[in-house]
Parts: sequence; C-alpha cells; structure tokens
Amino acid sequence: MICLQLWRALPVERRLAWGLVLYLASLIMVSTTGKSDAENLPPVKIVAFGTSLTARGGWQPSLQTRLAACLQRPVSVESVARSGETSTWALTQLDRVVAEQPDIILIELYANDATLHRFVSLAQSRKNIGEILDRLHQRLPRARIILMAMNPFSGLRGLIRPFVDSYILVHQAEAQKRGLEFVDHRHGWERLTPDELAAAIPDGAHPRPEVASKIIVPELVGHIAGPGCGE
Repeated sequence: MICLQLWRALPVERRLAWGLVLYLASLIMVSTTGKSDAENLPPVKIVAFGTSLTARGGWQPSLQTRLAACLQRPVSVESVARSGETSTWALTQLDRVVAEQPDIILIELYANDATLHRFVSLAQSRKNIGEILDRLHQRLPRARIILMAMNPFSGLRGLIRPFVDSYILVHQAEAQKRGLEFVDHRHGWERLTPDELAAAIPDGAHPRPEVASKIIVPELVGHIAGPGCGE
C-alpha cells in the first residue's frame, strides 16, 4: 500500500521514466534467459558421410557455425569419409556413423561408384545405397537422412565418370522410395560462369573450400532449418 502511494505521488514524467526502465529490464531478463536456455540445449549432431567431397570438402565448419546461429543452439558436425572410396566401403562404416548417434546424416556416396576403374555397376551402387539407407534408418529411426548431389566434374575426372548423372539418379530414387530427403547442390554450381567454375574446382573434382561453403552451406541450412534461414 505504501509503495503504491509513493508511486502515485511521483510526477507523471517520473512514472513514465521508471516504467520504461522496468520494461527494458524485463526485456533484458527474457533475452538473457532465452540465451541461457539455448546454450543449455544439447548440440544438434550431424554426421557427413561420404567420399573426398566430404573428407576434403572444407564446408563442414561453416555449416556448423551458420546452422548454430540460425537454430540458436549448439551444432556439432563430424565426418565419416575417405577419399577414393565407394558405397561398398561405406557399407563397412555404418557402425562409425551409428556410434555418433547423429540427429542428421548427410550422405554423398555416388562419385567414386561412377568411376570406370572402380567397377561398381549402376545396379550394385543402387543396391548398396538402398542397404545403407535401410540399415541406418533401422538403427537410427529418429535421424534425418539427407542424400546429396554435389559439384560437377570436369577434365580427366569428368571423363572417367561418363555416367555420373545416372548414379545420382538411382541414389535419389532410392531415397525417395523410402521417403527420405535429397538436396541437389548442382543447381548452385550451375549459376557460375565457365571461368568461375574452373577457378572454383581447379582439379576438376574438389572445390576450393571457401567456394564450396558459399554454395553448399546456405542450401543445407535452409533445407535443415527452414526457408529463409540459409540466406
């Protein structure tokens, strides 16, 4: 009662000023509490599973940073990947993926299957990726599984992959048959001019990490977190 009387005794200007101070203080408290709650959330765990396009990709740190900022919670990105390997090798690595207990699995496993000298037929590649998807879904039923098509190939590395688009198509078909997600990064690379593309992928297969991050990360962040988040 005394506090109320003192409040009423204050001039109107003083009451407005104090009211503004209290309002701003409450906003700061809410903002601080929300930030603390977000920081206390467990990280979103992502495993990138693939070939040298992942092992040498260099886009993972940018994905981790930008997705964490977008989601307002920690994000952890780990890789299970090896240069030169195929989907046959990937079948032997599922325990490593599962051991991470990821919330999201990003998969690109067609690129070396498509090389002429590794002798992985289109039918075998399709069988392998189907088995990989089934086993991962069975062991990690709550994980989001996202297949990806990566950058184009050129020069000698393009010549030894004459049917790479067919391998991408069958991997995409196996994902869609199971109701899983597919992200096609090739559209982003198609926006570059021939000179820009040659500079971005100097060896015809492995993009420079800074360019890969600019093309791959916004697409993934928007796909994972929702439209507008990757912009």
